Parts: sequence; C-alpha cells; structure tokens
Amino acid sequence: MLKQVAATRHLPRLRRFGVLASFMTPAWLGLLIFFVYPLVATLYFAFNQFDMFTAPRWFGLGNFAYMLVDANVQKAAVNTLWLVVVMVPVKILAALAVALLLARLRRSASIWRTVFYLPALVPPVAATVAFVFLFNPGTGAVNTALGWIGIQGPLWFNDPNLAKPSLVLLAVWGLGDWMIILLAAVLDVPQERYEAAELDGAGAWARLRHVTLPGISPVLLFSALVGVIQTLQFFTQAAVAGAVASGRATVGQGRGAEFGYPDHSTLTFPMWLYETGFGQYALGYASALALVLFLFSLLFTVLLLRRFKSYVADGSVQ
Repeated sequence: MLKQVAATRHLPRLRRFGVLASFMTPAWLGLLIFFVYPLVATLYFAFNQFDMFTAPRWFGLGNFAYMLVDANVQKAAVNTLWLVVVMVPVKILAALAVALLLARLRRSASIWRTVFYLPALVPPVAATVAFVFLFNPGTGAVNTALGWIGIQGPLWFNDPNLAKPSLVLLAVWGLGDWMIILLAAVLDVPQERYEAAELDGAGAWARLRHVTLPGISPVLLFSALVGVIQTLQFFTQAAVAGAVASGRATVGQGRGAEFGYPDHSTLTFPMWLYETGFGQYALGYASALALVLFLFSLLFTVLLLRRFKSYVADGSVQ
C-alpha cells in the first residue's frame, strides 16, 4: 500500500519531466546530429586513413606526425596566426574608434550608424570580389586615385607581402557588426562616471582609460573571443581574394599554384583543411587537421578567459 502511494506521488513529477523532455527533444536531436556525431566521427577518422571510397584503415598517430613535415600546414598555420595577431586587434580598435566617434554625435547619428553598418550586410563573397577589383593594380580605383597624386600604387592582393594586410583592410571595411556591439556598450556606461571624472580634473584620455574602457571591458573580451574564433576559421575572404586576384572565375579545388595566391601568402589553415579533404580526398588527414584546429580554438579561448578575467568583473577593473 505504501509503495502504491509513493508511486502515485511521483506521477506528477514524471509527467512534468516527460513534457519538458518532449519539448527539448528537437534541441537534443540537433545537438547530437550536428555536433556530437561530427565531433566523434572526426575524432575516429583522425586516427585512420580514409578517402570516402574505401573502408577506414587504422593509422594511429600517422596523420598527426605528417603535420610536422607538411610544409603547407606550416605555412597555413603561420598565416592564420598572423591574421589572429594582427587582424583581430586592428578590427577591434577600428570598431571602438568608430563607436566612440558615433557616441559623441548629436546630429545625424542614426544616419552615420547606418553608413558604417551597411558594409557588414554585404555578403562576404560579393564584398571580397568588389574589394579586389577596387585594389586591382592596373585598373582599380585605389591605384588610379593614387596615380592622380603621383604615387605608384602597390600590387595589393597580387603581392605576397601585401596580400594579408589587404585582407586586414577588407576586415576593417566590414567592421559594422563589431561597431554596433561596442557602440551599445559605450552608450551603456553611466554618465555619472564621466561627470565624476570631469570634476576630478580628468581629461579626454583619462576618461577613456579609467571610465570607458573599464566600463566596456566585458564587451571587449567578448569581441576578442569571437574575433579569434572567427579568424581561426578564416576561409571565404582569403579563398575568394586569391581566386579573383589570380584571374580565376570560381573558387574550386586549389591544386594549382593559385590556391592561396599569391605564393601561398593567403593560404589559411581552414583552406588547407578543405583542400586536403575535398581536393585530395584525404579525409583522415583532414579530420586530424580539423581536430587540431578545434583544440587550438579551445586553447585560445581558455587562455583569453584566464588571462583577462581579472580585468573584467561587473564592468570594472580589479
């Protein structure tokens, strides 16, 4: 009798759990199908030789050992690290500068916000194609304008030394998404803090350093994390820029010298991963590359959080 009463008491709780589980089923299925299964499959194939046509063959650490002697992996890793170290800080600083300027506007602020945000709405492929044509060494508008004032324009995307800086310029041109986030953070800093700083005799630089930056430090950390993760996965703009600059009409399998054009200066880690998996059909090696990229993204995220968590706490410097 007591067991029946106890079972009856648990029925409402079980029913609530069943209702919640039924509502969460689509989310769990999506997580299992699109995240857990690909991650487990990548981990499995990373230790095998697999080309999609024959059964996987156990290869142990062979794929990871080959990375140490693969010159393309080394070049792609160096290029990707360069973009992380240069592109992310430059884009954040440029977006912050624009956000600070827009925050001080009193007239036509909404118009200027729209103007600076519009480039972020352009599809990456279209934006990259237009940007490469603008910086075309022979007929581009940028070099033409430089020629009017007697300056010989550089080769931009056709120069191995300027190809990556040109990609940084492209990223800065499309800073609208980061600018909006930082602008909202700047406008959210209490005005009382600025008034108190002014009463203490703080100038513009002192207010920026001791009021604005501590107030938006959580958003700056968020921007840095997102920027690092996005740049570690940098693919579309580099692939399209190399293809257009080399004269190809499409971005296909990059077995020729045009892949990472010019001179592999725009070859990023995800680009070589794609070429290995879908150009050379070495899915086992590509899975190993993907696993390494995932681990490095996780490592960068953890290091950033551990390094800067002492500077970010409720929007104030500790």
